[in-house]
Amino acid sequence: MAITKTASPQNTGGAKVAIIAMFFLFAMVAFVTNLAAPIGTIWGYQFEGNSFLGMLGNMMNFLAYLFMGIPAGKMLARIGYKKTALWAMAIGVVGLFVQWLSSVIGAESTVYESAVAVKDNIDGMEVTVQKTFGVTVSFIIYLIGAFICGFCVCMLNTVVNPMLNLLGGGGNRGNQLIQMGGALNSLAATLTPFFVGALIGQLTRYSQMSDVAILLWIAMGIFLCAFIIISFVKIPEPELAHGAKKKVRHSHSALSFRHTVLGIVAIFFYVGIEVGIPGTLNFYLSDQKATGAGVLGDASAIAGAVVALYWLLMLVGRTVSGAISGKVSTRAQLVSVTGVAIILLGAAIFISRENRIAVPKVIYDKEASITRQLSDAGMPAEGITDFIGNPSGDKVMAYTVPVTVKATDGQVYTKYVIKDAQGNPSTRQPRDLVSMATSESGVPVSALLLVLAGLCTSVMWGNIFNLAVDGLGKYTAQASGLFMMMVVGGGIIPLLQQLIANSSGYMNSYWLLIGALGYIFLYAIWGCINVNKDIPVGIEDVTQEQLI
Repeated sequence: MAITKTASPQNTGGAKVAIIAMFFLFAMVAFVTNLAAPIGTIWGYQFEGNSFLGMLGNMMNFLAYLFMGIPAGKMLARIGYKKTALWAMAIGVVGLFVQWLSSVIGAESTVYESAVAVKDNIDGMEVTVQKTFGVTVSFIIYLIGAFICGFCVCMLNTVVNPMLNLLGGGGNRGNQLIQMGGALNSLAATLTPFFVGALIGQLTRYSQMSDVAILLWIAMGIFLCAFIIISFVKIPEPELAHGAKKKVRHSHSALSFRHTVLGIVAIFFYVGIEVGIPGTLNFYLSDQKATGAGVLGDASAIAGAVVALYWLLMLVGRTVSGAISGKVSTRAQLVSVTGVAIILLGAAIFISRENRIAVPKVIYDKEASITRQLSDAGMPAEGITDFIGNPSGDKVMAYTVPVTVKATDGQVYTKYVIKDAQGNPSTRQPRDLVSMATSESGVPVSALLLVLAGLCTSVMWGNIFNLAVDGLGKYTAQASGLFMMMVVGGGIIPLLQQLIANSSGYMNSYWLLIGALGYIFLYAIWGCINVNKDIPVGIEDVTQEQLI
């Protein structure tokens, strides 16, 4: 009798193409999510440095998890992995397209105006001036697009892990595909702020969403390609194959377990910490006003590169955790990383901004930056060479435009700033270019400490999740849906952080994250203990449960 061997999913040519498509989608989860914070610096600058408004896009992105966390799981059970993934990609294209629309319509229509007092530097003198900004229709459109994208990434987060496991046939091969997808996810998270910063360069009042539009179109293209590929590939659907399951009303729920409830809160705080550390750091380094980090040169590009290191260290941390988890307990890891993170953030707050680290030339080339800015202003090549060799503000005065500002005390000042390529005023005065030419650009040591915290935050999700579902048995799936909802913390905590930053300074806002880390530290020591072991968690006979 001949025995026919059934090809496993990963052995078919179509499945291999689908695996590659899922790898791209895994990366797109991080790419779409991490666009919000660096793009927020554009909006924040237009709102005269209001980082709270700048971070609203990030908030809308994560807010979608609150509404879609549990429904996404139900979609998997009802229509399967493939259709859920297709819906997610279609929604992603719509969300990205709406964000792009914000770059072409609505900029001239103001829905709300506000006045704010900001510090300005005029020829080395710090002056508090009164400025007004308007919240435009284009910003509202952007927020709607970010919210739609939030639904997309929530659904993809629910799909990609189990779908890769299915395509790999489960077991070691399935886990291997998940780990490979996770690596691409971390790589995309690393590159996104770098690309956005490079495209923005130096923030000015004329920086627009159109500056980063190419990234939105690339993302839409990837989603469309993946949609077409997945549409023609057969995906195993074990849930649908088993048919409808009988619903059982259990005597308890995941919320009956103290360590699970406390773990759900810990996840809320954790996602806020993970997003808040690099998000606020990006605003801090990009801000070239007196409230910022005082970064010379193309601050947004430098900020993007520094923040990218945070996400890169998260990839390193996850790799190290995977290597040691067989010998070091989850609880010990969580206690250690939260303790170290608290020390790093505390040190970052207290270290003076004047303690700085030079920016490597591979990240920022000051001569190239000065040449580009003066060339845009219309200065000839020989004049640029002369300025770089012997910097003097008088040499570039002919390439400036006057800007009048009114101080809060009523006094009117005129400052001269370098022109951009369109003849509009940039943010740099002649003295700024002289400082750039005579000094090395650097970032505060505190930025390095915050970046190093990425090693700590990298393992917290897995640690908290494992501790919180320990001993849940049949209630684990229900807890997973609640965890997905609590990802909304990635929107709420950073937003609250920006409120503090606007009133008390960027670095002081990290006290909020230290408080959140303190909660997770206590959870690792005490809160993660299962004190509800008397609750039955095994798969009970239907006769012992109430059928719905």
